[in-house]
Amino acid sequence: MKFRLVIAYDGTAYQGWQVQKIGTGVQEKVEAALAAVFSSTPRLHSSSRTDTGVHALGLVAHFEVPDEACRMSARKLLLAFNAHLPEDIRIMAASLAGQGFHARFDARAKEYRYVVWNHPAMNPLLRRHAWHVPRPLDAEAMRRAARHFVGRHDFAAFTANPGYARASTIRTLYRCEIRRSGAQLTFRLVGNGFLYKMCRGIVGTLVQVGLGRFEPDAVRDMLAGRDRRLAGMTAPAHGLVLWKVSYRRPAGTAERDSSDPATDEE
Repeated sequence: MKFRLVIAYDGTAYQGWQVQKIGTGVQEKVEAALAAVFSSTPRLHSSSRTDTGVHALGLVAHFEVPDEACRMSARKLLLAFNAHLPEDIRIMAASLAGQGFHARFDARAKEYRYVVWNHPAMNPLLRRHAWHVPRPLDAEAMRRAARHFVGRHDFAAFTANPGYARASTIRTLYRCEIRRSGAQLTFRLVGNGFLYKMCRGIVGTLVQVGLGRFEPDAVRDMLAGRDRRLAGMTAPAHGLVLWKVSYRRPAGTAERDSSDPATDEE
């Protein structure tokens, strides 16, 4: 039997999603909860690999167990898993999946959201989940710059070196939007996959556009230059949330190019 999970977590205390040699990954905690329920100690396969300090609301993962090992409904499994998890990690949904389903390779789009608190005084309720930028930001300039990110591009200028070789730094961004509600700005990035620290490189650059450090059209030259030194800063990890993983293409988008893997390293 194959099960699909939707997992949410506050990443503050963890060194990212993956099992770590040093420190604790969220995956380690979830797999320990699965092992407490199933003696077969199932291995999780996730849609995404979030970095240290990054949060998630809708990370998708799957695991398999022998047919005879599961005698509980998906609802009871949800309760059983959460009973073995710390309060900063929760399984939000558990359901049976088809045998052909794969959390990573079947994903068609990922949505990340990043929150900036733009006010002289930080909102203490958001201190773990938003980047405090005390100087005024030009939201319209940031929106003009954000339009340049939409489409299929080489994002080499907006990613950090992950420490291993990558087949490609080309990804497709379907949306790059900025919404303001009072002092809170929410950056919404939807794409077929994200490179290591790519979301944070984009947000950091857009914030610097808002501060007047770069002109909005400078983003085109950064993309063309493919050099990380040309782009802006990397935004802090704690403002970023993996919001949702979609298994159908976003409306109005073309079929995904096979050279653009629907994966991320963020």
